[in-house]
Amino acid sequence: MQTEKKAAKKWPGYVGLLVGFILIGYLFSKVDLQSSARLIGSIGVSSLLIPLPYLFLHLLETEAWRRLFPSGPKQVSFFRLFKIQVVSETVSMTLPAGVAVGEPLRPLLCRRFLGIPIPDGFASAAVRKLLLGMTQGIYTLLGAAAGFVMLQEASVKVIGFGGLGIIMVLAGATIMLVFLLLLLLMTNGNSVQNLHRLLMKVPFTRVREWLLSKQDGFIETDRKLHRVKSDGFFSLLPVIAIYIAAWLMLAFESYLILSLLGLKVTFFQVLAFDTALVMLRAIFFFIPSGLGIQDLGYLAFFHAIGMPDYLVYGGAFVLLRRLKEVVWYSIGYGVMFMEGIHLQDAQQVTEEGA
Repeated sequence: MQTEKKAAKKWPGYVGLLVGFILIGYLFSKVDLQSSARLIGSIGVSSLLIPLPYLFLHLLETEAWRRLFPSGPKQVSFFRLFKIQVVSETVSMTLPAGVAVGEPLRPLLCRRFLGIPIPDGFASAAVRKLLLGMTQGIYTLLGAAAGFVMLQEASVKVIGFGGLGIIMVLAGATIMLVFLLLLLLMTNGNSVQNLHRLLMKVPFTRVREWLLSKQDGFIETDRKLHRVKSDGFFSLLPVIAIYIAAWLMLAFESYLILSLLGLKVTFFQVLAFDTALVMLRAIFFFIPSGLGIQDLGYLAFFHAIGMPDYLVYGGAFVLLRRLKEVVWYSIGYGVMFMEGIHLQDAQQVTEEGA
């Protein structure tokens, strides 16, 4: 029975993976792979620069996350937290429905490698996720502002109707406000206890007994979350700025690849369509790493802005981005192997409680 329940939870992820493979197969049937491969070969050793923006993204996210832990006599090790960041992100981005596994890994690995109690790890991971969502809204607004005219002009070719710039402004503002509201609610001092009281209403005796045994953990997690609010939200401004800089690394990566391919595009143009495609990947979250759907989105934008030989350059761009991901995800799984981390470890958070 338990195996059937696990399979039922995972099937949307497997469907997403299948859809991703179908879409990427369709994309490769349209692009000129031979010409794209020759174009990639012409870059030479400069291609070694391509993985660097993703490295800086991880470094920035690690520093922002580090600042969310309670200050104490013993500082959180940046290097160890960096390894946890790389592993968790690799799992979240590569597995079907990977976020459901990658995010619970964070507090568990914080306890294993940093000695941080589960409530502290859970609180920091929860606030991190909300700040990441809020700053995605800000990042989207920046992209919409940077290329509003371009988005409006390309709208019909990309999505079939006008108003893409307006849609991006509204989407960015909505995401920012929703995650800000969720952050305020979660740090009000009793949100996790309210969740505990709600779960206690389930009509299963064993579940209620388990929840009662974990009540102290729920209360402690609330205390850790409330600390964020008691410190004042102004204390989060540096963290927010770091997360925005991390989001900008995605646009810089795309700009770097296009520049190495010899295309003359402005960073503001890239920022505009990259924020739109990050949003598209978030909508299709069940497709690991936005496989196929985001790649087709790039081709659509390249065509809409009048890029010459967009199927050749677009094919080269997509291949380089995906090869970069293979490199980084290989590093992530390599760290998992060397540190003895197993995907089943994430279930311990559920078994032990908040």
